[in-house]
Amino acid sequence: MSERHARNPGDSPFLTAPPGRLFLSNALPMAVVMSMGGILTVTDGLFVGRYLGAEALAAVSLAFPAVMLLTALSSLSGGGMASLMARHLGAGDRNAAAAVLAGAQGLALALCALLLFAALAAGPQLVAGLAGGNGALAETAGRYLLVLVLGAPLQFGLALHGDALRSEGHAGQIALLSVFVNLANIAANWLAIAGLGLGVAGSALGTVAAQGLGLALLLALRLRDPRLLPPVRPAHRGWGAILALGLPVSLGLLGMALVSATVVLAIGDDAGLLAAHGVATRLLGLAFLPQMAIALATQTIAGHNAGAGHPARALRVRNLAMAAAFGWCLAVALAGSLFGESLGRAFGGDARMAASVAAILRVMLALYAFSGPVLVLALYLQALGRPRPAAVLTLAKPWLLVPVLVPLIAARAGPTGLWAAFPVADAVLLALAVAILFRAPRHAGPDGQTEVLP
Repeated sequence: MSERHARNPGDSPFLTAPPGRLFLSNALPMAVVMSMGGILTVTDGLFVGRYLGAEALAAVSLAFPAVMLLTALSSLSGGGMASLMARHLGAGDRNAAAAVLAGAQGLALALCALLLFAALAAGPQLVAGLAGGNGALAETAGRYLLVLVLGAPLQFGLALHGDALRSEGHAGQIALLSVFVNLANIAANWLAIAGLGLGVAGSALGTVAAQGLGLALLLALRLRDPRLLPPVRPAHRGWGAILALGLPVSLGLLGMALVSATVVLAIGDDAGLLAAHGVATRLLGLAFLPQMAIALATQTIAGHNAGAGHPARALRVRNLAMAAAFGWCLAVALAGSLFGESLGRAFGGDARMAASVAAILRVMLALYAFSGPVLVLALYLQALGRPRPAAVLTLAKPWLLVPVLVPLIAARAGPTGLWAAFPVADAVLLALAVAILFRAPRHAGPDGQTEVLP
């Protein structure tokens, strides 16, 4: 009997469990997984701000575009792989799913090699340009980034195998592993910064060590659990399909790096405002991760059901996920608007920095409640194998709207007024999402009812 038919795909809970329970059982563990990463980022910022001061916090903020570049590239192979794996597993084809995993590993290694070459060739010049002539900031940020770039293979491997395990229906195990690894990372960062006095480079060393630990545990789990795909060697095939499906989300994250770089350049050499921007970015990064978890759970469920020929179930989960994402983002917007100054003070800054954090959050969160549903819709479309509309919803804001609006508004209102670019961009993106929904193709479902499946 071929491995494709070794089990009945109809036995999968992705295809049989009630949509509401299925969504919660996948979204909640993923929210724990991703929120732990955000908690780590915020806690690391607290350590840097309180033990090393605002200048060090500004240097780490200066490095944020490059950090997002690493995250974007790590999601390129894993994100596209997850969409393909979910559909192959939903159809019961484990051989095809294993081939996708092998190709994604080969692609991740190639990306790491390109990244290392680019960092060594042009990294110092790029960091110096972002620092605006501030040599001390550039030097500190450069040390921090060098450690992260050298540890990139561990980050890429951890992200890829985490996406694979999620696609195989083991989100709960990923959640437990994430809690353990991130708590270890927090402890390592505290020890490196406060105990050993290694500065911001110590923060990066703690992160790389934790990523190595997490990857080792994931590989050990794959070796021990027969329900998972067996370990495979990296391969140089299937990269085109992985890139096509991974690009929308990866370019969206890369666009966040572009947005951050645009903001840093608009701020100039104001270290206090740069530190406030870094605090706001860390807080919004933490808030973004649960909505990303909701969207990733939707992607996995929709991919399985689309591959098995159950589009109506995929649509019901999408609608539920969009409602959940709206509720989460609305709560974030209210919390940021009401408690922004208190959050700013927690990072050890002065009154001016805390006031700047509050002002930034108040403006940026004006239409934030609609960003979550738009992200869910984008990953749902990607799961159905429709990268073009997914690309529009994930790329328009970071690649076109914000980079254009930030310098235009900053030229008229100054660096302290540039934050209005974000709600304006959110309004345009919402209009695009509504247009995509209204233009969705329709077809008759198995019960004869008309279904909308954008």
